[in-house]
Amino acid sequence: MNQDAGASTRAHEERARAPGRLGAGVCSTVLIVVTLVTGYVVFTAYLVEPDGPWDQQAVTNYKVAGAIGLVFSALMTLLTSVFAKAGWLRKWWYVIPAALAIAALLRLTGFVGY
Repeated sequence: MNQDAGASTRAHEERARAPGRLGAGVCSTVLIVVTLVTGYVVFTAYLVEPDGPWDQQAVTNYKVAGAIGLVFSALMTLLTSVFAKAGWLRKWWYVIPAALAIAALLRLTGFVGY
């Protein structure tokens, strides 16, 4: 009878892990899509280069793209915290929105020249 109890316990543990794996897969897919969108916006901020200090339109464009990238990074951080607190993702997922936020901030502050 002990073998039957052990087998049913193992089967129950495997079924309990399945939703966790599914949740991790869904959460990581959502974050990857949001990362691609945010990365594209931040990359666009770096692609816009003014012709000179007089080119205010280009300066405005890269500042707007940098600000949008920063907002998307903040939303990614919130999503990551929800998913990590639920136990679906690990803490290293915070690195991605932090890196994108730093890249957007560097473009906004002008440390990266034009």
